[in-house]
Amino acid sequence: MSKQPTRKVIEIKPVTDPDAKVYPRSISGPYTRWRWVFVWLTQIVFYGLCWLPWHGRQAILFDIDNRKFYFFDLVLWPQDTIYLVLLMVLGALALFLFTAVAGRLWCGYTCPQTVYTEIFLWFEKVIEGERPQRIKLDAAPWSPRKLAIKSAKHATWALFSLWTGITFVGYFMPIRELMHDLVTLSPGAWSAFWVVFYAFATYGNAGFLREQMCRQICPYARFQFVMFDPDTLIIAYDMVRGESRGARAKGSDPRAQGLGDCVDCGICVQVCPTGIDIRNGLQNECIGCAACIDACDQVMDKMSYPRGLIRYSTENAVSMRYTPMDIVHRAARPRVIIYTAILVLLTVATAWSLATRIPLKVNVLKDRNVLSREADDGAIENTYRLQIMNTGDQTRTFRISIGGIDGIRLAGDNEVTVAAGEIGTQTAVVRADAGATGSGATPITFGIADVADTSVAVTERSKFWMP
Repeated sequence: MSKQPTRKVIEIKPVTDPDAKVYPRSISGPYTRWRWVFVWLTQIVFYGLCWLPWHGRQAILFDIDNRKFYFFDLVLWPQDTIYLVLLMVLGALALFLFTAVAGRLWCGYTCPQTVYTEIFLWFEKVIEGERPQRIKLDAAPWSPRKLAIKSAKHATWALFSLWTGITFVGYFMPIRELMHDLVTLSPGAWSAFWVVFYAFATYGNAGFLREQMCRQICPYARFQFVMFDPDTLIIAYDMVRGESRGARAKGSDPRAQGLGDCVDCGICVQVCPTGIDIRNGLQNECIGCAACIDACDQVMDKMSYPRGLIRYSTENAVSMRYTPMDIVHRAARPRVIIYTAILVLLTVATAWSLATRIPLKVNVLKDRNVLSREADDGAIENTYRLQIMNTGDQTRTFRISIGGIDGIRLAGDNEVTVAAGEIGTQTAVVRADAGATGSGATPITFGIADVADTSVAVTERSKFWMP
């Protein structure tokens, strides 16, 4: 009876010091190209959108001084805080859904920390050189050459960070006004503070903290596994195929040497922006950027092995050898369906609410100094202050009407013109015949409607005081 072969047990140990500085190696490949596509897309939007004019103003502006939020044709006021809450809820649901399906794609491709670290690393590579040159430069003693290179790098980082801080603040005050103030050296104290603050944050996070933000600070890395399950798409190392690791000559039969497909070159570790070894399994620090996939596929090509030793897959797919179609079919599981249904319903409801939103808000304030007084003709007068907010993108003329008591009427002008995105104030003197109602407070209604478009109208309640 032949002896059954025994499987060699491999003890996997970390190959990098978690406290050591990470020098990511440059790599090319489809996932690297996709990362740069998203770098360009996000930065074109971020740096360009604040300069986009829209009907004589900035297209997107969180105008804190005037307590208004402009989003193209949409103007939101503090009373519209519900939309901000809905936006946050939609963002959270989208995060839950995408994480349950595809892991940390947000972290790997569009997270600001990832994007700006990628940009800063590119500056570093251009100025200091590739990974071996950077390691050698840092290990070398200080010299005029080293000082010049380091100064050039940090000056480039600082200028880029400053522009990032200016752009960020430009979404909270008009960017053109901000630039004029900065050029003329007359910025306000708060605008100058926030420009410097966000410039410093960008410089520190992307230039120095880098992978430590993902390893130690970012809370998402800590609770991501709550949203993961065995069918979540992750960066996976195929241990069955890869182990045992070891060097071998190209063209040799690894199975005859008791080896798997992993040649133990360590390139997957060298390209990792957080400095982890993906062969140790899924880790908190893995941001799903897929740099290790590009690196490993190139090694597999050189060795004439099939690609995919490291790949996007799921825990179940790797252990049970699922096909790509099996992975797709298992994506439609209960938690994904529930997340999707809630997200779609809430998105549709929010879009419907915004589409049918009346661009008019009115506050009616009763003059409390004098509850009522008798006019010259014997009628009883009450005075009100109307705040009419035109939340649309065009100037409107509104007509004011009054109801609720027989014979009640407005004394004086009953029309007011309000510019787009502004608040108009109108004093309304309301008269009712003496004895038209009992003494005390009686409910009345103010109707405010656009003269040109009667669909833009609201009704507000108040009280009429009769002595």
